[in-house]
Amino acid sequence: MQHAEEALIEVIGLTGGIATGKSSVARLLTVRGFPVVDADALARDVVAPGSPGLARLVEAFGQEILGPNGALDRRRLGALAFADPEAKRRLEGIMHPMIAAASVQALAALAHAGHTVAFYEAALLVETGRAKGFPQVVVVATSPDVQRSRLREREPDLSEQEVDARIAAQLPLEDKLRAATHVIYNDGDHHTLERAVDAFIGSLGVRGEA
Repeated sequence: MQHAEEALIEVIGLTGGIATGKSSVARLLTVRGFPVVDADALARDVVAPGSPGLARLVEAFGQEILGPNGALDRRRLGALAFADPEAKRRLEGIMHPMIAAASVQALAALAHAGHTVAFYEAALLVETGRAKGFPQVVVVATSPDVQRSRLREREPDLSEQEVDARIAAQLPLEDKLRAATHVIYNDGDHHTLERAVDAFIGSLGVRGEA
């Protein structure tokens, strides 16, 4: 994954299943001085109103994926993609290359700014094959019951069928764990997660730079 200036920075992959808490881990890493490039944030940026990326999505899926203000309605798009494997593949074929290009730029900027270690947070790191490009991959894991409970709490408007579809649309967590060099378990409370993150950082032997 690393190119040119990126090679000056060690990039650690960070992933997990939906609602397992990888974003919570990312926030804790940021507080501890480690920059985190968020693939979800990049995904929003590349389809911002007026962008070529949004135009490509509209061409592929129609005007119905737009909200009243002309911005992407991510829930409408998600409903289309999660309901149809072919639509999901079409969406990924558009989004993944754009996100990959944006991530290269973001990591190169961090390297240029003098950072020596950064994390790349992406839900689909293993599914897209990009995990193989990282020397280390952290997987945030939780039990299926906790995962479902957190997803329902986070998105209360989802039906049980939609919850099932969101979880089933991702690679099983066991498969992600096979790609892990480190696993952070997140079945407990926030303080328990903090201790797990601190233990993980200690195992790296590096310090945050903030």
